Amino acid sequence: MRLWSLHPKYLDSRGLVALWREALLAQAVLNGETRGYTRHPQLDRFRASAAPRNAVATYLRTVHTESVVRGYHFDGSKIGNDRDADLIEVTRGQMNYEWQHLLAKLQRREPARWEEFKLLTRPSPHPLFRIKPGQIEAWEVVPSASEQPPTKPRKQR
Repeated sequence: MRLWSLHPKYLDSRGLVALWREALLAQAVLNGETRGYTRHPQLDRFRASAAPRNAVATYLRTVHTESVVRGYHFDGSKIGNDRDADLIEVTRGQMNYEWQHLLAKLQRREPARWEEFKLLTRPSPHPLFRIKPGQIEAWEVVPSASEQPPTKPRKQR
């Protein structure tokens, strides 16, 4: 499960569809409608908010809005709550980590989108989040060096 802190406008189509599904799953977990994923670390920041159900609904509304902008037909009636939530803080380190993670995905899956965004150094957060100074969040699962795919060596010129 990846609930991006980044604004969904940066995601490729595959990423946006996956985010919609995963955020709906997060909503089901926070509503007590499923027994799976209940301990997933990506949900910690929603649970820590004053109103977790409102937070995930607010999150989903932005994803839905982005889908409409792109001409997709995500079912907005699946969003369970219409009240806005208070902002959730996210660290600059988390934003930077997610940005590099997303750029790597875009480079593999949609090179044209990667070209569009590769020089961007300060991407916008999802509107639910407010950036604060700090390192990668404690809930983030960062793969060890041995779990990361090997990088291709660069050609020498």
